[in-house]
This record gives sequence, structure tokens and C-alpha cells, in this order.
Amino acid sequence: MKSFSIKTNNEQIANYLLNNLSCIDFDDIYYIKRNFKLYTNVIVHYRGQDINEFLGILTTLITDCIILYYEPILIKKCINLNYFYFDNFEKKLIEDICYCHIISDEDETLKFRKDEIWQIALNYITENKSMILDGFIYFRLEEYLKTIDDIVDYSVNKYVVEKEYNEFVNLLKLYIDSNSSNIDLVHLVYSNQESILLDKNLDIIPLDNIIFNNKYVSDISFSSNDYALNALLTLLPKKIKVHIIDYEDEFINTLKVIFDKHISISKKL
Repeated sequence: MKSFSIKTNNEQIANYLLNNLSCIDFDDIYYIKRNFKLYTNVIVHYRGQDINEFLGILTTLITDCIILYYEPILIKKCINLNYFYFDNFEKKLIEDICYCHIISDEDETLKFRKDEIWQIALNYITENKSMILDGFIYFRLEEYLKTIDDIVDYSVNKYVVEKEYNEFVNLLKLYIDSNSSNIDLVHLVYSNQESILLDKNLDIIPLDNIIFNNKYVSDISFSSNDYALNALLTLLPKKIKVHIIDYEDEFINTLKVIFDKHISISKKL
């Protein structure tokens, strides 16, 4: 017979383990909850012959429990410890970015964090008779904790970039609203992530002269889009007609936010 005890002082976690054990379709598994002075013990006995299958089932249960109950706690703790200078509202926004990042398919590292927990938990269960969940997480899952730190760091960086972007956009909108338009109409032809500006007669607007008098120059790059944006901020047209040859992207969405009521989108010139 193989027996294993999972120790926790969180009643919700103990009930989660018990409820999930009751749903396991596997013979010869018996379980009981015992309350002691420091911990609630969920004790699992297996009297069958397929020890490996039993260990796999128990490992999956513990892994799922850690992801479900401990991961949000670890994320919140990391944010409060390393980024205490954000206010509560900002911390909540960062938490939300963390969860969005976790469920995304963009980061291969995140896909394997569950497998990493599973393998370490399996080794531990195989070699031991009991597990204090808190201790197991903080002393056996160093790489997983580092992954949590990386998730939080990524999310904070993303939040800061988005915040700075929004502040920059609001600054540009304020500038536009507080200045008079210098020209009635400008056409912007957008194709293959490149911008061309035309006047109302559909003649190309040369950017060479305008760019020296620009108001806001990107400090990241100087693409045709940078020049186009700066030219529009200098000309301040009453109306901007954007003609998209292929598809909208982040640059077009940015223009729509900045110029708001001054801009219209068309698929034809």
C-alpha cells in the first residue's frame, strides 16, 4: 500500500483536494481529512498494484492545486515586494496583464511551467510520505518561482510602456485641440506599413522641409510613419483621409486615437 499526506493550513485548498479526489475514477484509492494543531492533513491511501498510475494522478492533483491557488498568491506577493511603489489600482492592472500573459500562446516558457512542477512533485511524492504544500513550493520549486518573477517583470514593463504610450497620445491630443488647423485636407496612403502624404489635389507632400519644423519626433526610429505623423502634427489638417491598401495595424490605430474626429478611414483613394 502507498500512502501520502498533503499538509496545508488553508481549508479551501484541503476541500479542493478532497473534492477532486472524490471525482477520480480509479479503484482502490481511499482518502480522509484529519485536522491537527498546525495543519489540515489530506491523507491518501492506495491499495492497488498500479503505483505509477496512482503517483501520476496524485501529482496532477497537486500540480493543478498549485497553479490554481498558489500562483495568484505568488504573483501578488511578487508585485507587492518588488513593485511596492505602484498604487493598488496599478498593481491590479499589472496582475491582469500577468494573467493575460499566462493564458497566451506567445511565451513557450510558460507552457512548460506546469510540466516542471509536475515532474518535481512526482519525484517528491515518490521519495516521501508527506508534503507541506507551502514548504514544497518555496523550497523545491525555485525555477518555478523564478518564472513567476519573470512573468511579473514582463507585465510591469508592458504596463509601463502602455502607460507612457497613453500619456504621449493624450499629450498629442491636447496639442491638436489647442492649435488651429493649417490646412484643410491631407490624404494618407498606407501600404505595406509605409505612409505617403498627399494634398487635396493628390500631389505628394514633400516631407523634407516639414520634418525640420516637426513638433514630436520619435526617439525610437525614423520610418516613413514617423515622418508622416510628425508632418501631420505640423500641418494640423482639418481632415485626414486614410486610404488603406492592405490592412490596418498599430500605426493606423494610433492615428485614429490621436486625431480622433479629424480622421476617416477609406479603402479607396
